[in-house]
Amino acid sequence: MIDLRDVRFAYPRGGFALKVDRLSVSGGQRVCWTGPSGCGKTTLLHLVAGIYPADSGCVETCGVEVSTLGDAARRDFRIANVGLVFQDFALLDYLSVLDNILLPYRISRALRLEAEVRERAKTIATQVGLGTMLGRRPNELSQGERQRVAVCRAIITCPKILLADEPTANLDSRNAMRVLDALESYVAEQRATLVVVSHDRDTISRFTETAEVSEFCGQAHLEKVES
Repeated sequence: MIDLRDVRFAYPRGGFALKVDRLSVSGGQRVCWTGPSGCGKTTLLHLVAGIYPADSGCVETCGVEVSTLGDAARRDFRIANVGLVFQDFALLDYLSVLDNILLPYRISRALRLEAEVRERAKTIATQVGLGTMLGRRPNELSQGERQRVAVCRAIITCPKILLADEPTANLDSRNAMRVLDALESYVAEQRATLVVVSHDRDTISRFTETAEVSEFCGQAHLEKVES
C-alpha cells in the first residue's frame, strides 16, 4: 500500500534532507510514526501523499508511483485515494463546517456530490461531536473543533489510505478518543490503511505498530520500533 525505496528529498533552500532507504506499510495496517519535532515526520507524510515529489528514489502509494507524476496528476490521485488530516487544519474560513467537510467534492470533477454524501458528512460530524455545528464557520470554532472538522474531511471521500498529522494535538482526552475511534472505525469498516504522526503517548499506545523517525547528521532516517 505504501512503499518507499531509496528516497531522497531536500527543501530547495537547504537546511533539511530526508533519507529513507526502505519503508513499507501494508494494506489495512494501523501504524504510528513518532519522533522529535523537525525530524521529518510531516515531510514523510507529504511525500507519501504526493504533495512533495521526491528528488530521487521511488514513492509508491496504492500501487501508483506518485514520485513520477506531475503536479496535476498527483493532486487528482491524492483527492481520489488519500485522506489527509493536516497539522494546521487547512480549513477555508468562508465555508461552513459542512462545506469544509465536503470540500474535496467541490474541487475534484472525479467526485460527485450527491445526497448520500451529504448525509454521510453529517453522520461523521455527529460521531466526533460536531453535529450541532454544521452551519458555523471556522472562526467560530475552537482549535479542537477545527481539528475534528479536518478529520471528517479526510474520511468523507472513503479513501484507501488515511494520513493524519498530529490529529489529537489540540483535543482534550475525551475528544481525542472520539477522533481516534472515528479513524479506527473507518479503517476497520473500509479495510483502509492508517498512518498517524503523533507525540501523544495515549495516542501512540493505541497502535501495535510504530516507527520512529530519528535525526542523524541533518538527515532523517526510519528505524523500526518493536512494539
